[in-house]
Amino acid sequence: MAAARSPQGATGVGGAKGNIRGGGSGRVGGSVRAMGRALHFPVTGTARGIRKATHAHGAGESGLGRLIELHAVNGAGDVMITVALASTVFFSVPTDEARGRVALYLAITMAPFTVLAPVIGPLLDKLPHGRRAAMAAAMLARALLALIISGAVASGSLELYPAALGALVASKAYGVVRSAVVPRLLPPRISLVKANSRVTLAGLLATGVAAPIAGGLHAIGDPWPLYGAFVIFVAGTVLCFFLDPKVDSAKGEDTALLAADENHLHGPHPKEVKRPGLRTVGIAVTHALGANAALRWLSGFLTFFLAFLLREHPMTGQSAAVSLGIVAVSAGVGNALGTAVGSWLRQRAPEIIIVTVMAVVLGAAITAAIFFGAVLVACLAATAGFCQALAKLSLDALIQRDVPELVRTSAFARSETMLQMAWVLGGAIGIVMPLNGALGFTLAAAVIALGWLTTLRGLLASARHGGTGRPRVA
Repeated sequence: MAAARSPQGATGVGGAKGNIRGGGSGRVGGSVRAMGRALHFPVTGTARGIRKATHAHGAGESGLGRLIELHAVNGAGDVMITVALASTVFFSVPTDEARGRVALYLAITMAPFTVLAPVIGPLLDKLPHGRRAAMAAAMLARALLALIISGAVASGSLELYPAALGALVASKAYGVVRSAVVPRLLPPRISLVKANSRVTLAGLLATGVAAPIAGGLHAIGDPWPLYGAFVIFVAGTVLCFFLDPKVDSAKGEDTALLAADENHLHGPHPKEVKRPGLRTVGIAVTHALGANAALRWLSGFLTFFLAFLLREHPMTGQSAAVSLGIVAVSAGVGNALGTAVGSWLRQRAPEIIIVTVMAVVLGAAITAAIFFGAVLVACLAATAGFCQALAKLSLDALIQRDVPELVRTSAFARSETMLQMAWVLGGAIGIVMPLNGALGFTLAAAVIALGWLTTLRGLLASARHGGTGRPRVA
């Protein structure tokens, strides 16, 4: 019995020790795994949260979610380049020299874009199967240009200016194609306005997140934000090809003409105008597009005019860089608020919204011209950002309401091209304007007043008739 108990006891003791060791090892391993999960959760949890938000309400199934994520990548890459250039394009040389160089390279680089812009819409109509490739090309071009800019920043080479403005052109080209893509990925449960607001808001949020990261990289060295931009845009190039293949499908699409009706067509090829299938977009859309063009002109004008004005006359007690940062943040916050409000309003009286925001911007510009000051400059930037976002979403609502689905993609591509041209024109004028705040804002108020007065009657008439003036086949 003793012999029998001894092995049992030994086994029992050994087993107990083994269990203790095994339990301790299990607890240690569990703790390590728990710690790993805790460290890993901020990344995976955030990624899952972002994916859940971007893919909500059918956006994941339709493919819109991936476009939202791609646009966020685009915004992050753009802000990396912007931060890197903040201390080089505007602050490394005297103001007059910087203005001359930027004006020269804006003319060299933007002139081809302006000349080609009228054919970008028709080109997308004829080559719809290359939309993903076109977006990828815009991303890849900016990745390569970021490397060129990084080398120019380090060596002080003049390659900096054409490369920087080339990146700007690529960004605008991406914007044109992206506008044409959204209608192809629209989920059944989401309106076009809400889809565009989601895409825009994702870009703004990504910009807000990436800006301080870019600032940290810039503290390491001037080229580092550009290295970050290179990585981001390479990732964006790959993501373009993960968009839903229907982005490249032209099934059910036709061509839109940016005219109110067949009596207002202005084309060099009458035979094409008379070809069945070409559709006008209606009076409400054409007037809304004119108002948006004035607001986009203001955006381009303020971008360049304030960049040089605040360099020479920074806000009281602030450096030029901080002054520009305050204005940029004000514009970004205003844009985000406008996007959020536009998504909430959805399609409620878009004509009245456009008329109202134009009047608000006009009032802000007049006030800034009369009582020029730092606070009013920031307020004008915020107001312009808010009203531009709200007016653009109202234009989207009108396109969805008045433009037939088969030509809606074409209408978006052509209208966005026109808006990009307005931005270029505003930027060019902003560069050559004398650095006088009152004079600059007076010009801005005059352009907005012209845009408001020329579109007011048509928009109010459309609102009174409830948008019954439908587009017709030319």
